[in-house]
Amino acid sequence: MKKILFGLGISCCLLWCSVSLKAQSIGDAEEEQNYNDFYKRELRTGKQAMPFIHVRDIDVVWETAIWRKIDFREKFNQFFFYPTETERNAQGRINLVNTLLQALRNGEIEVFEDDDMKVPVDFEQVWGTLNRERPLSIPIYNEWDEIIGTKDSIVHEEFDPESVLGANLKEWWYIDREDTRQKVRIVGLSLFRNDCRDRDGERECNTISMFWVPMNDMRVRNVLVKARAFDERNNVSRRSYDDIFVERYFDSFVTRVTNTKNRPINSYLTGVDAILESQAIEDELFNIESDMWEY
Repeated sequence: MKKILFGLGISCCLLWCSVSLKAQSIGDAEEEQNYNDFYKRELRTGKQAMPFIHVRDIDVVWETAIWRKIDFREKFNQFFFYPTETERNAQGRINLVNTLLQALRNGEIEVFEDDDMKVPVDFEQVWGTLNRERPLSIPIYNEWDEIIGTKDSIVHEEFDPESVLGANLKEWWYIDREDTRQKVRIVGLSLFRNDCRDRDGERECNTISMFWVPMNDMRVRNVLVKARAFDERNNVSRRSYDDIFVERYFDSFVTRVTNTKNRPINSYLTGVDAILESQAIEDELFNIESDMWEY
């Protein structure tokens, strides 16, 4: 009888604790007014990027510059493209182009017109190229729906973040004398977008570069480190855009390497031949480090 009473007492105690804990959880949610979530998510607005290790010129025994392209339309790279809203979404995420444009508008970063990164451009200049006005001829009809003339009008085309298709990277590959390892440093990033214009009655679209961002600039890295990138394998992942570039967590292909004629691959090869040349450059980079350890 005592064992039965003891067991009932334990069961009642556990049930009371369970109800108490659940009630406490509900009370916490109501107190924080957190009706759409079950815990408070921090945006980490004060987070700072970790500076790169200083490299001395006497320690660089070999180097070469590589240009590569990241296509945001590829499935692996789509965290750069989405979300397409201009402001942070409910999860606190914002895509790469809007992150950089907002930082440029607020004066937090500096951008340049080419990959030499010597001639700066301000937000007004950039925004003026992204938003433009184009002439448009509107037909004039009579009461029988016949065209009797035209009138000129101006159409304002606003920048669409979805027109940004990818990014070009400029990076330096080098061998450090201190540990005889091959390393890489991304020094520049340029977004490119789809630019469509009417020419001779037809719509013609080309990809053009927007501006170059100095990825060695701590101001840029401190902006990127505060912007979270989506990880479809784990939604709680705190990987930022700065982490993405430092860890090289993206898919890309080589478009140019330093050469005598200073020309990109697509200027002398096309189609499958250009793809094979890009892969050959990647293989050569890999072999340079592995060949150092041959005996």
